[in-house]
Amino acid sequence: MSWKDLAPAVLENEHVLLRPVTEADREGVRAVAMDQDIWRYFVSLVESDADFETFFAACLADQRAGRRVVFVIVDKDSGRIAGSMSYGNMAEADARLEIGWSWLGRDFRGRGVNRWAKYLLLEHAFERLGAQRVEFKTDVLNEQARRGLRNIGAVEEGVLRSFNYMPGGRRRDAVYYSVLGGEWPRVKAELAVRPKVSRLDTVG
Repeated sequence: MSWKDLAPAVLENEHVLLRPVTEADREGVRAVAMDQDIWRYFVSLVESDADFETFFAACLADQRAGRRVVFVIVDKDSGRIAGSMSYGNMAEADARLEIGWSWLGRDFRGRGVNRWAKYLLLEHAFERLGAQRVEFKTDVLNEQARRGLRNIGAVEEGVLRSFNYMPGGRRRDAVYYSVLGGEWPRVKAELAVRPKVSRLDTVG
């Protein structure tokens, strides 16, 4: 089976459940997405209901077209949607994909949700899809996300200057991180024994 068939799976552990987004998730996602602090370093900007509708429509369209696998993250303690993460830039022939488009609502930051969600996505990518490289990128100015990526064991690789436009017209420098297939057993072991709650737990 191809990644197109295997990637959109339901993933879960005792802390979080990840499932591909559907139309039925619209209001649950809206309930946590209308916090402008989420979008400070994001390539999309959600400030109004119209912005949210555009954002959510793009999630559904990308999912249908196979451009991304958009997961909603459900926090098992509360049963609520906590945020979203995606697989994207999936290059199956090169065994490479990106985890990104990551955000969490205010109530779910600093509680381990980000780390457990990324753990499940990394596990699925390496152990079921057969990926050899999982990459991440974030705004070079986003220090919290950069610490968070280092905290899950990703290696900082470098900065691509003037990578893309941000809302408002600023040109973003994008910093890349990765975990390689040979590194995954060590990263997995380290993630599995860390405490659920970390002050470095953040999106990115």
